[in-house]
Amino acid sequence: MNLNQLPKLTKKSKKRVGRGYGSGKGGHTSGRGAKGLKARSKVALTFDGTKIKKSFIQRLPLRRGRGKFKSFKPKPIIVNVKYLNLLPKDSLVDVDALIKHKIVTEEAKRVGVKILGEGDLKVALKVGLTCSQGAVKKIEKAGGKVLKRVAKKEKTSQEEKPTVKKKASAKKVAAKKPRQKSKKK
Repeated sequence: MNLNQLPKLTKKSKKRVGRGYGSGKGGHTSGRGAKGLKARSKVALTFDGTKIKKSFIQRLPLRRGRGKFKSFKPKPIIVNVKYLNLLPKDSLVDVDALIKHKIVTEEAKRVGVKILGEGDLKVALKVGLTCSQGAVKKIEKAGGKVLKRVAKKEKTSQEEKPTVKKKASAKKVAAKKPRQKSKKK
């Protein structure tokens, strides 16, 4: 390889601000203008031009109420039992089968599918998706099987919980003990 065939590597170096007049951005204010918050060292992320103006974040509405801390996680696509009549008898119902028969879109692979019990089912199917209790009853009534169910949380009754005795406070213990009379000499 000859020197005249080398590729040109011309890269302009970054301006070094505030390094004197020869640097191109030096001297008095170093390209920051005269006064104001942006002329200072650190600018807050919420800065909008002046300190007096309400920042963008403060102008946004505050989420109040019950859903305040809820996640924005997408919820599963709901398919009612009546739409499963489009599938052939004794077929396995999963996300791919629903997409193939154009009951749901490709988005179902990302968010999931849940089957609810609205309508009647006339075809015996093997369902491999999460189902509501009503949907499970209708699928089994039609002669099908549910391979995947949603487990319910069982509440323990008060009888099953172990009882823990609380320690008596110092005042109660002192009240129970008989006082001894002090003898003065």
